Amino acid sequence: MSETTQDPVGLTSRFLLDPYVDWAKGENIPIHQDFGLDLLALETKRWDRYDAKGCFAHTHGRGDFMANYVIEVEPGRKTAPIKHLYEAFFYVLSGHGSTIVWLPNGETRTFEWGPKALFAVPLNCKYQIFNGSGQESARLSCTNDAPLTINLYHNLDFVFANEAQFPERTGMSKHFDGDGDHTAYKRGEKVATLNVWETNFVHDLTSFKLYELDARGKGSLNVSFILADGTMHAHSSEIPTGRYKKAHRHAAGTHVHAVDGTGYSLLWYDGDEKFVEIPWRHGIMYTPPFWMFHQHFNTCDIPARYLACSLGSRRYPFISYRRVSGEGGGSTSVKEGGRQIEYEDQDPRIHRKWLEAIRETGVASKMNDFFDEPAILALPDSELTGVIRNPQLVGPAV
Repeated sequence: MSETTQDPVGLTSRFLLDPYVDWAKGENIPIHQDFGLDLLALETKRWDRYDAKGCFAHTHGRGDFMANYVIEVEPGRKTAPIKHLYEAFFYVLSGHGSTIVWLPNGETRTFEWGPKALFAVPLNCKYQIFNGSGQESARLSCTNDAPLTINLYHNLDFVFANEAQFPERTGMSKHFDGDGDHTAYKRGEKVATLNVWETNFVHDLTSFKLYELDARGKGSLNVSFILADGTMHAHSSEIPTGRYKKAHRHAAGTHVHAVDGTGYSLLWYDGDEKFVEIPWRHGIMYTPPFWMFHQHFNTCDIPARYLACSLGSRRYPFISYRRVSGEGGGSTSVKEGGRQIEYEDQDPRIHRKWLEAIRETGVASKMNDFFDEPAILALPDSELTGVIRNPQLVGPAV
């Protein structure tokens, strides 16, 4: 039996390690962390790995598996060719350019993008990003599962210099052209049909066709994406003018990007005294922490769209929470074992706050089919204080 000795340099040198965080610090670019971040305003610095500028955009709710970084390609420049064993979705924040992808069979695919495009590079394929403008920088948000991958293997050569190929995940040529395959699947008798679009590239999230999904709020539209046959999930949703979504909750790591419109999101735990408020406009990204209720509000005169990226796709749920969402648990009332707060059960402060907000923007409410709005506006302030009480909660369905 070996003799026990004390670690002369401290426990943190051998225990409780986080290889992903160590890697991020070692990249020598800014690491920003907050509840939500304006990705268009974040400071970036030279990032040798990409031969471009960049920063990490970490949120308090990113969880154990997901993270985000920003790549900024200066006018007339390009990144270094790069590949990695983690999955990544790229959302174009600003600028115009193109991406070239080297496929396992030796062929290449090139596609051009502009603001609010979305694309994924197939797993471990080498790629390079070009700025098509000689005057303006291009800035891209990269949501990824690098924490999962780097912490699992804790070997950077394995992650960034791995020769493994995954030809089954490259998709068809049309998937790099913005074309794809639409599938609708029924999740059960009590929940709505989900519409899924499989591709590698979406030209413009502001004009992409969405489908009715009233279960998350009357008039709401939605489509889920399967990108590069990945285990990461993405969906885009639209909130009509004069309406807002129902509150719900889920696992950590869902990175929400505001795409179109203006408004705000509220976040809270049962029993909180105050809501956390995040503004809603293009460039803002936030991540609801694990099991924290959150709700999205449109306050402007056009529909508001957003993009959400998380772990666990419709094809490969990966974690039990994502499987339950795919089966309809995300749009089922908490009183029935789901994760959603119905309008009739929500805190009265929520609707009153929104009515006051749209009064400032001149938008008319279309929510009076669910609420007695004159009565809510007439409530005395004394009845709108205290802790936030949610309806009787049933234990989480996992």
